[in-house]
Amino acid sequence: MLNLHYWPTANGNKIALFLEEAALDYRVFPIQLSKNEQLHADFVAISPNKRIPAIVDLLPADGKKPFSVFESGAILLYLAEKSGRFLPADPRARSVAMQWTFWQVGGLGPMGGQSYHFLQAAPERLPYAIDRYVKETARLYGVLNQHLDDGRDFIAGDEYSIADMACYPWIAAHQRQGQRLSDFPALSRWVARIAARPATQRAYALADGIISAAQDQAQREVTVQPA
Repeated sequence: MLNLHYWPTANGNKIALFLEEAALDYRVFPIQLSKNEQLHADFVAISPNKRIPAIVDLLPADGKKPFSVFESGAILLYLAEKSGRFLPADPRARSVAMQWTFWQVGGLGPMGGQSYHFLQAAPERLPYAIDRYVKETARLYGVLNQHLDDGRDFIAGDEYSIADMACYPWIAAHQRQGQRLSDFPALSRWVARIAARPATQRAYALADGIISAAQDQAQREVTVQPA
C-alpha cells in the first residue's frame, strides 16, 4: 500500500500515471496548493522541500517502517525499482530512459513551468520573460520531437517507461506553455499514443475528480459564509 500526497499538476500527474499503469494499491491524499496545504507540518515531514508530489510506502521492500519519498523523478525511479516495471532491462535502453527522465526534471519541467507562470499567473505581463521561456520551452519540445522522429514509439524505444510518464504531463499541458503541438509532428503522435492508454485515462479522470471536488467544496464554503 502506498499513500500518494499530490495535487493534479504536471508533476503530480506523473506519479498517478505510474500507479495506474502498474495497478499498485494506493490511497490519495490531495494537497490543495491554493490553501497552502503543502506548508503543513505533516506534509513537510515527508516532503521537506514543501512541494508535491510525495509518497509514503507503507510496505517497503526492506520490511522496515514506512518510507517516504519526495521529488517526482525520484518517486518514479523508486516505484520502478520496487515494482520491477517501466525501466528497461537492457542497459542501454535503461540509460536512455534515465537520461530523458533527468532531462525532463532538469529542463522541460522548469522551463515549461516558467512559461506557464509568465503567460498565465504573473501579476504583470513581462514580454522579455515570456519570450525567453516560451522560446526555450519550444526548443526543448523540438529536442524531444527530433528524438521521437527517429522511429521510436516511446522515448526509450519500444517500451513505455518512466521517461514517458515524466514527460507526458508537461507536453499534454502545451497550450498553457504557449506551444502548438502541430509544430511538432512526432511529439503530437507520441502524445496521442499515450493519451489512448487506459491507465492514462484513469489517471486524468482521478485528477478531474479531485479538482471537481475541490471546486464543489469551495462553492459550499462561499455559500455558507455569513452575510
